[in-house]
Amino acid sequence: MRQTLRVIDALSTPAPGDVRAEDVWSGLPGAPPPPTEDELRRARADAESLLADHGVTYGADGDQGPWRLDPQPVVVDEEEWARLDAGLVQRAELLDAVLADLYGTRRLLTDTLLPPTAVVGHPGFLRAVDGLRLPGGRELVLTATDLARGDDGGWYAIADRAQAPSGAGYAMEGRRVVAQVLAGLYRQTPIQRLGPFFRALRQTLRDVAPPSADEPRIAMLTPGPGSETAFDQAYLASMLGLPLVEGSDLVVREGRVWMRAIGGAEPVDVLLRRVDAPWCDPLDLRAGSRLGVPGLVRALRAGNVSVVNPLGSGVLENPAVLASLPRLARTVLGQDLLLPSAPTWWCGEAASLAHVLARLDELVLVPSSREDSAVLGWTLDAAGRDAIAARIAAEPWRWSGQERVGGGAVVEAAEPTGQSSGPTAPTASDERGAGVGVLRTFAVAHRGSYTVMAGGLGRVAAGPVVSSSTGAVAKDVWVLTAQTDPSTEPADLPVASTAVRRRGPVGISPRTAENLFWLGRYAERAEDQVRDLRVVVDRWDDFHGRPRSAGGRALAALVAAVRDPDVADQPTLRALALDRARPDSVAASVRGIHAAAAAARDQLSTDTFGPLARIDRALRTERARQRGTDDADEPRAATAGLRPVLDRTLEGLLAVAGIVAEGLVRDVGWHLLDAGRRVERAQHLVVSLQRTLVDLLPRPVEAHVVDSLLLAHDSSITFRRLYPDDAGVAGLLDLLVRDEDNPRSLAFSLARLTEDLAGAAMRSRSTEQLDRLLADVVDLVAELDPVAAAEPDAEGRRTRLAELLESMHWRLLAVADEIQAAHFARPATARALDDPWDAADEEEAP
Repeated sequence: MRQTLRVIDALSTPAPGDVRAEDVWSGLPGAPPPPTEDELRRARADAESLLADHGVTYGADGDQGPWRLDPQPVVVDEEEWARLDAGLVQRAELLDAVLADLYGTRRLLTDTLLPPTAVVGHPGFLRAVDGLRLPGGRELVLTATDLARGDDGGWYAIADRAQAPSGAGYAMEGRRVVAQVLAGLYRQTPIQRLGPFFRALRQTLRDVAPPSADEPRIAMLTPGPGSETAFDQAYLASMLGLPLVEGSDLVVREGRVWMRAIGGAEPVDVLLRRVDAPWCDPLDLRAGSRLGVPGLVRALRAGNVSVVNPLGSGVLENPAVLASLPRLARTVLGQDLLLPSAPTWWCGEAASLAHVLARLDELVLVPSSREDSAVLGWTLDAAGRDAIAARIAAEPWRWSGQERVGGGAVVEAAEPTGQSSGPTAPTASDERGAGVGVLRTFAVAHRGSYTVMAGGLGRVAAGPVVSSSTGAVAKDVWVLTAQTDPSTEPADLPVASTAVRRRGPVGISPRTAENLFWLGRYAERAEDQVRDLRVVVDRWDDFHGRPRSAGGRALAALVAAVRDPDVADQPTLRALALDRARPDSVAASVRGIHAAAAAARDQLSTDTFGPLARIDRALRTERARQRGTDDADEPRAATAGLRPVLDRTLEGLLAVAGIVAEGLVRDVGWHLLDAGRRVERAQHLVVSLQRTLVDLLPRPVEAHVVDSLLLAHDSSITFRRLYPDDAGVAGLLDLLVRDEDNPRSLAFSLARLTEDLAGAAMRSRSTEQLDRLLADVVDLVAELDPVAAAEPDAEGRRTRLAELLESMHWRLLAVADEIQAAHFARPATARALDDPWDAADEEEAP
């Protein structure tokens, strides 16, 4: 396709809304009409809603916010992208050769083509991994390059990311959202797809496995859900079909890496890491790190595991390497750079130092260490320039100066370890004021060369610092193609196999299993709370004005039942629904669901997060509606607005339950998730009966209570079908405790719990205590005589029922504790010892 399209680069505009849609698509042969401004506004609103539904976030714990995306894409012509693709492939090959040399012969240092001081003094250069090689012929497997438009309209590389590049998952999610909110335009525009990049990455991870691995086991090493890019990591792991593991999930034994898994340890042959290299091994690298795996370097040296990107690749992010790339390309490849870098000067050389100091007010001052922040020279006053000049003169090898490109873009390097604060924002107003944008491109080693993602992650900011944490907006990047059907690329499709091969089941770590167990518990807890509150709200609206009536007295008993009697500060009904600070509220349980789901995102369907987002919106909207109102003295205000929000919350919880029931494979994780739900349901039922039926009430009052309990436990219709009108408490006990066919009964929950525990392979810890406790509760249910239990004693109390329920209650609490101990026992915190390998018997061998 000839370049008939006027390419409008939204990455060089002050704000995402300033690009006119008609400019983007004008000149595209056969293109549909461009979206109007009204359509774009609707698309932006729809995109915001979809991102919330998908649970897309950015930021570390305590500062997490929604990922921002403008659906109007950046459109790049096929010819221009072909030039970029060639330049990015050449750049990746050059960086790969540099990396191999730095941990090999180091001729680039001895010939001073790279400044030795800049390299060996850089925190990314790790002596502990010197001489190690990855199988597959490439050292640099995954690379990202940040590009910006220059004033001449050309692309310039302003930074290379080789440590643990982030953003590929965000790019794919952005494409997914834009394809929905601009569906008509997306379907009719010939766009190169992103899929080939991810297929290439998946294949390459298998190719770099140690030769001894017949069926490589691959995992992604993450810093955890508190990482700024936790969504990106989990999304990528799900796309690649990899378990997401933390350092505590792994152990090195006999020179091999093993994943602690329910049922026994499993070998790991390849680690795709998102933890910065110095934090990956507290024994050989950064002592005290809790993010890594003690002994990982030892396993690397034994050739029993491959790490992608290799430990030590962070040295390529050194600005001194960026400054040297033009001469390195001519020496190493015998070629000039096809994709120029932004002009950069390393201050460790006298001439470069003088040049940088003379132009402080024009340059971006880039530190060698990512733990420091870049400084925008043109934003400094005289005192600020003097201060930074003194710092550079004192340690010139730690600084580089970079020409301002694309409005002086400085890119935030997302730090999985959370050790860097990223570049500093301007300290003074930028009089030139133009916003900037950056395109992060991705390349993966594949078939002897590199495969570049056809597009990438665009980000636009109103100021020179392009940082997602300070408001940068993401953009999808559309690369046009002349192919009539760009959805398939035969060169990247696997050859059909003549036989179906299936790898063995992949286990889950105790940490992930625990999060799934608690996901089940919190989901059931929230549902039980909502059902109880709905019944109380209905009874309140009917009877709060008649406290002495049978309904009014039943209402008092029901209100007391939904409140914890051991809590001195008794909450309002609204607080039980909306107050996130109360551990006994619906909102707190929903927050628990979110935390558990985020920590086990790679195990869940993406559809899980839509209902959760809608629940959040319903609760947040009601809190906002109630904020500032003070009508506690009005009786009806106690429940005003609660029933609709409870209904919407229950709808969302039921949707999550359906997705889990119908969308997850019945593996160990599912059984533990369901076990959490069954334990919670059984405990809630027993407590509910304890608080409402033990003390005898007048018959009309008790009739209201029985009817309310049946509604709360979703068994009202079944009760009316199976029992006569006068069945009362005895009928309720028969249905809710003994009936094995009623999904809401205690007997049903115990039977499912037994099946779930049998389906979840046990650790080496004995389960005798757990089995005995569970069997005792089953026996108590079988021994229950509903009629006898419903009979009161002389003091007007159902003592026999009370004793039976109390016996069940403490055993069910103990069952939950035993499940925790049997399945989710955590290893002791790793410590560096004088001879750590002599202590290998402190934990069981796999």
